[in-house]
Amino acid sequence: MNKVLGITGGIGSGKTTVVQMFKEIGVPVYNADTEAKKLMQSSNEIKYEICSVVGQDAYKNGILDKDFISDKIFNDKNILKKINNIIHPEVSKHFKQWLSFQKSSYVVKEVAILFESKIEDQFDFILTVTAPENLRIQRVIKRDKKSLITIQSIIDNQLRDSEKIKNSDFVISNIDMDKTLKNVYDIHKKIINSLGKK
Repeated sequence: MNKVLGITGGIGSGKTTVVQMFKEIGVPVYNADTEAKKLMQSSNEIKYEICSVVGQDAYKNGILDKDFISDKIFNDKNILKKINNIIHPEVSKHFKQWLSFQKSSYVVKEVAILFESKIEDQFDFILTVTAPENLRIQRVIKRDKKSLITIQSIIDNQLRDSEKIKNSDFVISNIDMDKTLKNVYDIHKKIINSLGKK
């Protein structure tokens, strides 16, 4: 049975960069957010349930309107909870199917809101990626062209790094790419060694 390393981190921390580094050294990767978006687009049942929560404007010409959903979620925690209750069980089922086809000793599952979703017990190891808040904001402005107010609102809605770190097996402070890559190799070795693999 494959072990699962959960990788999480706040917006702009660079968790996707870290996940890509694991992928490049041969670890299979599952991105929960990406797969959730695919399911929200492909499953008629999920489409129906989402529209029943936030209205028909959730889809424009049959295409998921991510900005509309994001606005609804960040302005109403009750809506966020309802949407999560629709999506998370389906992603969990999809992940189990994907996992059954993997041959490596461990896999990576990237989950942006791992701790917020209270699913820590689904992982054998947890890695939290961090970075200073000002650097995270700069990265997101450059990447997403979002306003400072919007980014700050997202950061404020996410669990603080200090809380995530307390419940993590590994932490990477993602500032310098060379150091980050070295940390990824070190963590990979520790996991492989803990599983008795060479």
